[in-house]
Amino acid sequence: MLLVEGLQASYGDSRVLFGIDLAVARGEVVTLLGRNGMGKTTTVRSIFGLLRPAGGRVSVNGRDLTAAAPHLIARAGLGLVPEGRQVFAPLTVEENLIATARGSGKAKWTLDKVYRLFPRLKERRRNMGDQLSGGEQQMLAVGRALMTNPALIVLDEATEGLAPLIRDEIWSCLRHLKDEGEAILVIDKNVDALIRFADRHVVIEKGHVVWSGSTPELVSTPDVKTRFLQV
Repeated sequence: MLLVEGLQASYGDSRVLFGIDLAVARGEVVTLLGRNGMGKTTTVRSIFGLLRPAGGRVSVNGRDLTAAAPHLIARAGLGLVPEGRQVFAPLTVEENLIATARGSGKAKWTLDKVYRLFPRLKERRRNMGDQLSGGEQQMLAVGRALMTNPALIVLDEATEGLAPLIRDEIWSCLRHLKDEGEAILVIDKNVDALIRFADRHVVIEKGHVVWSGSTPELVSTPDVKTRFLQV
């Protein structure tokens, strides 16, 4: 579904990505792992057209979308939960969700379904985006992405800065999405939580893929976590 081949990216004269390869199939959960500053968010920005790649290829369902405009990436079926949530502060919860809604009356994700997934959002539906807690904002960011009815949802730092109980709620949500058959690419530092439901993992270090494999392979290779994921 999503295929990234040899992705390169730079900020000015500084090269950040050096040939990133990753793929996400339909219904698959893949993680992108690595310490801070290793290129995870740059990879996401390059996939979504927020940063023009310096080389490589990004394709969705066989369609080459390398360096396409972000709105075309979204129309192709990619939904983003960005780092820092970036909810629309001047809008209510419900307006945030409706603002990104896409699909016909038979759309899989509707306002009612998002409210069933996150009952707290329904309770706060008339609150403004900047009146929510960090956890509520993350729920809203996930719900907003789902309202685009994506073929693949990408979460950049899925639980960063959230309290343990809220993190557990987000993990429960992602497991539910997997059960619903959603394809997910997720970035997060909580490896132990990710291996409970993710299918495959891609580890990057200084802009290079240094390891990739299945969850059983990651569990059976503890030195990967020690060498590339621990601070």
